[in-house]
Amino acid sequence: MAKTLYEKIWNSHFITQDKDAPALLYVDLHLVHEVTSPQAFASLKDKNIPVLRTNRAYITVDHAIPTVNQDKIDDPQAKTMVETIRKNAKENNIKMFDLDSGKQGIVHVIGPELGLTQPGMVIVCGDSHTSTHGAFGALAFGIGTSEVEQVLATQCLLQAKAKTMQIDVSGKLQKGVTAKDVILYIIKEIGVGGGIGSVVEYTGDTIHAMNMEERMTICNMSIEAGAKAGLISPDEVTLEYLKGREFTPKGDEFDRVSKKWLEYATDKDAEFDKSVFIKAEDIKPMITYGTNPGMSVPIDGSVPTLESAKNETDREMIEKALKYMNLTPGQKMLGQKINNVFIGSCTNSRITDMRAAAAVVKGKKVAPNVQAIVVPGSQQAKKQAEAEGLDVIFKDAGFEWREAGCSSCLAMNADKVPPGNYCVSTSNRNFEGRQGPNSRTLLASPITAAAAALSGCIVDPRDFI
Repeated sequence: MAKTLYEKIWNSHFITQDKDAPALLYVDLHLVHEVTSPQAFASLKDKNIPVLRTNRAYITVDHAIPTVNQDKIDDPQAKTMVETIRKNAKENNIKMFDLDSGKQGIVHVIGPELGLTQPGMVIVCGDSHTSTHGAFGALAFGIGTSEVEQVLATQCLLQAKAKTMQIDVSGKLQKGVTAKDVILYIIKEIGVGGGIGSVVEYTGDTIHAMNMEERMTICNMSIEAGAKAGLISPDEVTLEYLKGREFTPKGDEFDRVSKKWLEYATDKDAEFDKSVFIKAEDIKPMITYGTNPGMSVPIDGSVPTLESAKNETDREMIEKALKYMNLTPGQKMLGQKINNVFIGSCTNSRITDMRAAAAVVKGKKVAPNVQAIVVPGSQQAKKQAEAEGLDVIFKDAGFEWREAGCSSCLAMNADKVPPGNYCVSTSNRNFEGRQGPNSRTLLASPITAAAAALSGCIVDPRDFI
């Protein structure tokens, strides 16, 4: 019987299941950062329970660390979290990619970069955007602190089986339309609850024409549509990316496992519980106007009017969002003044994202009264960007070039957007206060963000290509 990628991974990791209870799944890779793990380690220590498989867990610091003067953490809570995770790593003999490793970075950037992320795996992390790793054909999802403890202790996790959902994107993308625009368009079309109860697999020639970093952007924001996880079946592009990475098999062993990895791809005649089909040609550069990632419009579009709401609940949501964002129903997004630009996060901080943004700003200057920062997703990505001279391009244009970390994505560090400011951000969430108290976030692609930094307002990135 033909099976989907999700079904194949589920079956190969299924251990047991009691009647009317969740199934027990084996976990291949457990990624850990400083924010959601201290209580889990403390609880295990209190119970005198050791970490079962220390070689299947990897630790980094990313959320709470500053991106300027990283050795000096002023916030007491952030400092405690970082010191605690270092202690936990040492006490439990778990590999840690710390600031002095040359490999530190956002957990969802370094996992693929180091080759820890591999097709057919079950991957968990105490972070909702673990879905990023699904780009490699891995079942990857976020877990809570109590589940972090469970995985550390047992290398297993209780899970209810999800429904399967296919989102097929086929056709040729327009000039200036990026993977970020594709996923924002998808979320707009199906809604922030469109994927609830499902694991989404992205299919179609548009998706498989993307490089791995673009695929990671797509899968990263699956959670913003309510999905449990996002997946893309592994193919030759996947293998080419993984070959030669630090933690991937080498030589003949790579050839052997790569054949196995490709077998995880969804069978041709497999059936999904639900399918959505999208024409790539219909997608334009996108930007959000509201306070959830589904509230977006084409870059040349207008903010919805209250009369356009589907129902009273929708009307109230739009009204509340526009009040917070201080935008007018029906106004054009083009020309909207902005104050900040953030290029970074686990969605768009990889080398290809930085190259794309640098191509837009090269030889130009950031507009007056705009603070623009670029935060590489990892120390390795930063080093590569500097080897290519991208840092010089950004700095010459007036951008700030920072150290690796989550930075202004979630205001859990020093990189906060001031109250009332509009920030064009390449991150994944635009909730109220996400980037700082009373900050206003406009989600967009790296090239849209770069163009806005130069203009001091929302502009069409296609005019800058």
